Amino acid sequence: MDKRPNANKAGGVTRRDFIKGVGTGALGTAVLPPLFGQTIATKRGRIAVYDKKPITLTVNGRAMSLVVEPRETLLQVLRDKLDLTGAKLICGRGECGGCTVLLDGVPVYACLFLAIRADGRTVTTIEGLAEGDKLHPVQEAFVEKDGYQCGFCTPGFIMTTAAFLAKQPAPSPGDITQALSGHLCRCGNYPKIHEAVGAAAAKLRRG
Repeated sequence: MDKRPNANKAGGVTRRDFIKGVGTGALGTAVLPPLFGQTIATKRGRIAVYDKKPITLTVNGRAMSLVVEPRETLLQVLRDKLDLTGAKLICGRGECGGCTVLLDGVPVYACLFLAIRADGRTVTTIEGLAEGDKLHPVQEAFVEKDGYQCGFCTPGFIMTTAAFLAKQPAPSPGDITQALSGHLCRCGNYPKIHEAVGAAAAKLRRG
């Protein structure tokens, strides 16, 4: 038998404790699903465990009432339940920016944002940026300056640009680069995209 100190420990946890922990975790996994929609007791009180939850939110100016699952993302709800497919599912892990929408005016990655967190809040997608048949100045600038190629990433760039220019009406080239740093264009059309943002800023300043 190995009599060295802590031979059976890793980080102060014995193998027996680890196995007990794994067993407890497996038991929790088996027991919790039947409890969805009920409450469970914890050392700090009782917490609610939901199967589905009703939420209300305003999407592109329209009040919506939906029932969502706790695991559903805002992107899934927008695309699958509201048929707003402008925001794209590309990487699915918050790296490319193709799913960007505005939440209370702030850009968020909808692929990572849980729908239940949008309860009571305002969402704007690329479909709601224009006013009827009149494009938003950012959309106009992207068209005029060819700020797209395949167009798949374009909605995310436009949504972030609209929020950015609302706060920074006269950006420098460095400001634009920083503002768009959370977006990827697989076509590599960055020069035209940056040119479009500068043109959009000028349009907005002119009113």
